Amino acid sequence: MPLALYALAAGAFGIGVTEFVIMGLLLDVSTDLGVSISAAGQLISGYALGVVVGAPLLTIATGRWPRKTVLLALMAIFTLGNLACALAPAYWTLMAARVLTAFAHGTFFGVGSVVATGLVAPNKKASAIALMFTGLTIANILGVPFGTWLGQAFGWRATFWAVTLVGIVAFAIILLLVPHSQAEPEKSNLRGDLAVLGRAPVLLGFATTVLGYAGVFAVFTYIAPLLTEITGFEEAAVSPILLVFGGGLIAGNLAGGKFADRWLVSSVLGSLVVLALVLGTMTFALHSRAMAVIYVGLLGAAAFATVAPLQMWVLEKAEGAGQSLASSFNIAAFNLGNAAGAWIGGMVIANGPGLGAVTWVAALLPPSALVVAWLALRLDRLTLREPASARS
Repeated sequence: MPLALYALAAGAFGIGVTEFVIMGLLLDVSTDLGVSISAAGQLISGYALGVVVGAPLLTIATGRWPRKTVLLALMAIFTLGNLACALAPAYWTLMAARVLTAFAHGTFFGVGSVVATGLVAPNKKASAIALMFTGLTIANILGVPFGTWLGQAFGWRATFWAVTLVGIVAFAIILLLVPHSQAEPEKSNLRGDLAVLGRAPVLLGFATTVLGYAGVFAVFTYIAPLLTEITGFEEAAVSPILLVFGGGLIAGNLAGGKFADRWLVSSVLGSLVVLALVLGTMTFALHSRAMAVIYVGLLGAAAFATVAPLQMWVLEKAEGAGQSLASSFNIAAFNLGNAAGAWIGGMVIANGPGLGAVTWVAALLPPSALVVAWLALRLDRLTLREPASARS
């Protein structure tokens, strides 16, 4: 794989740390800022909604820029956003800083996915996307546990100071390794692109992404209180257990990319089935310390096994639209799922039936994604059967 892919993974690492580390620090943030756990959990929803809004807006605004310039500008926004998080004096200031940071997220992964697929042979495209997303998985196996430990030992602000430094390093690596030859802006018509993205199969593809990832984040947002209050672990044990989650992410991400290169549709459907099973049975596993640790790893594997297949599937369905815009919209869909999942989990905790029910409520969402995916496939088949005159 080209070195430029590892530069993209470095940027993904920084973004992954800032997105996910807040899960391990929910208790610290809620105590320090004087808000409830569910309110602290909405910092994840706020970040995710920032991605949803920022991904299409920044992709459109930078559509004529060289792609390398776009990636560097996004890393600069990311770094400044984390600096603002470290300095935030109150809850709503922190929320605003999180949203600012999130604006860089969707376009980075959207444009990065297009750059990644342009660096490799056609039969390696899903694997290239998976390699870029490996930065997210390494963020979870190394960055998030370290950030959680750092925040618990020296205060949650120390974590955001560290992530600010990561952003500076990632900016430098992208500057050095991503080639300018990958930086040509794509010539596309915005109105035509949006028309393609408005097709029913494409919208159903986005909806599949939203529902699948809502199930993941309904649980993962509240992983620290689940492990401490349901399973009975000490707070200090959360950081090492997140290492297991990170290991699962790496395995699931690479496996999802390999399978998607060969059997794309089967990979999408199969990964959603596995995710539903893991979430459903996790309800029982949380009452055993050993099984809880195993299931944290399984959740990571099941969650990221869906990423490369869903990203490639939507890119295929959106053929004819600008690739960067289509890719960014699907990253926005992932994060809309993140926001919805964090909100659903918060509602279950705050309004009943309580923290112990979060996993089985989350397990209802991937089957919904399967239904939507099936509808998208049916529409594709019907479209292929239509006479050319009927489609014109």
